[in-house]
Amino acid sequence: MNVIDWLLDADPAIRWQTLRDLTDASPGEIAAERSRVEHEGWGARLLELQDAGGPWDGGALFPAGYTGNEPGQPWTPTVHTLQTLQIFGLDPAGQAARRAIALVAEHVRWEHDGQRYFDGEVEPCLNGRTIEAGAYFGVDVRPIVERILGERLADGGWNCEAENGSVRSSFDTTIIVLEGLAEFERVTGGSEAVAQARRGGEEYLLERGLFRRKSTGEPVKPGYLDLAFPYYRHYDVLRALDYFRRCGVKPDPRMAQAVEVVSSKRQPDGRWLLERVHPGRVHFVLEGGVGEPSRWNTLRALRVLDWWQNGS
Repeated sequence: MNVIDWLLDADPAIRWQTLRDLTDASPGEIAAERSRVEHEGWGARLLELQDAGGPWDGGALFPAGYTGNEPGQPWTPTVHTLQTLQIFGLDPAGQAARRAIALVAEHVRWEHDGQRYFDGEVEPCLNGRTIEAGAYFGVDVRPIVERILGERLADGGWNCEAENGSVRSSFDTTIIVLEGLAEFERVTGGSEAVAQARRGGEEYLLERGLFRRKSTGEPVKPGYLDLAFPYYRHYDVLRALDYFRRCGVKPDPRMAQAVEVVSSKRQPDGRWLLERVHPGRVHFVLEGGVGEPSRWNTLRALRVLDWWQNGS
């Protein structure tokens, strides 16, 4: 079985993106496969796990009754589940998606101060995720966008710790906000202010080669070079490169080392491995264990390398 066949022998969430990004399948074939996400496999399972009252696992950011004593971060509440459904490519116009989002909008509240879910929270990392999910699923999130534009730091990016006095941007927060603003622009057309902020955040990452400290040139964190899935709130070079690809940004020479990191991890059989699993409670496992072949990493790496090699 070659790599493309291996990817196609998978969940609809992977199959439809493989058809779109790595084959010459027709728009009709791609749309038909995408429509299966709502009714089959991982997408259908996640939709079925939504609580009758609207959230997943009883909360926006934390599960119901969460005490903080369990190992790792719980990845089951609403914010992470909506991100996962979006990564799967659940059709926002589908009946199941419309029903799920209506329940979230009406009933889910942030734990911080009881804000309505799509009114946003106070941290830019959570608001970036809310902007992305809201825009994708057709919710008006313009007030959160306006807020986040005013929270950009002097070096060009964002940091959730700014409220605690940090004046330097964070790779992790910046990529989350960029993904949100890019989705908002894609859906609404955005504005010059949004485009300018997004370009500034992209420049923050590019000036650092997508993983290095500007001051010393050393990698910011070893984990930024590991290919993880799901990535949730965590940064890594493949997530960053896939963001630039998705936005249609022309490959920049400053990405070259990050591309080489991804390319160097290709196995002799043409696949990529799962290198990191962020610990914490999950609804169900999407991949094998660390060190095993990863369809998600392979799909994302192949389309990033195709974008890089073709120059667009």
